[in-house]
Amino acid sequence: MPHLLLVEDDPLLRATLVRVLRGRGHAVATAATGMSGLDAAVTDRPDLVVLDLGLPDVDGAQVLRMLRAVSDVPVIVATGRNEEPVMVAVLGDGADDYIVKPFGPAQLDARIKAVLRRFGTAGPEPALRVGGLLVDAAAREVTLDGASLELTPREFDLLVYLARRAGQVISRRELLAEVWQQPLGGTDKTLDVHLSWLRRKLGETAQRPRYLHTVRTVGVKLAAPDELALAGASNTAGGSDAAPAGYGDSPTPVLPGTP
Repeated sequence: MPHLLLVEDDPLLRATLVRVLRGRGHAVATAATGMSGLDAAVTDRPDLVVLDLGLPDVDGAQVLRMLRAVSDVPVIVATGRNEEPVMVAVLGDGADDYIVKPFGPAQLDARIKAVLRRFGTAGPEPALRVGGLLVDAAAREVTLDGASLELTPREFDLLVYLARRAGQVISRRELLAEVWQQPLGGTDKTLDVHLSWLRRKLGETAQRPRYLHTVRTVGVKLAAPDELALAGASNTAGGSDAAPAGYGDSPTPVLPGTP
């Protein structure tokens, strides 16, 4: 599954594009300003960046030039100006393609796929294994100890987001913003209900967690139960060889054909 970074300040357009692109098989992260987008592009190393030119803090063309100084990530520029000098300028600054607003989702998706084909980065995302949990985002399938789980689309999106950052505590605000596309935070009740449903399907409860762990006032973490038990036992022993917090919690990519 290609990982995209969408840099767009309009919250309604941003939410709409994220929903559409995820529905077409892309993983999408977002940024609302030029500098946060630049930081995410350098730090997270997405497969492609969709960059709006009209950003509130820094002009998108300047962001593109700064990005090109440190990265060769493919970039599609989105602009409301359908003028040849503008197009020539952004291509000269290092954009790999451009799209003029307003545009339809099919056109954007086609341009993204065309650019990814040129760069050879359109391959499927490997499945992620966290203990006995196997999450295949490309096939939208989840198995637990070899048994298939039936999840709703939202439960699946929530689990995928957590699995991609297994071992890390992710804030409620981030989950609501990225999974539900509610940038102003939404309601904790929405997240709590879906976590409860997901825990039930994973055979656990909030009081007796196995994979989903709530860190009070901070957020939620997905981690393999055996790894957590091992870390807890090591820390209790207090020896000098105790495993550091979070050790071994990262998801393991499962390549096609791996037993």
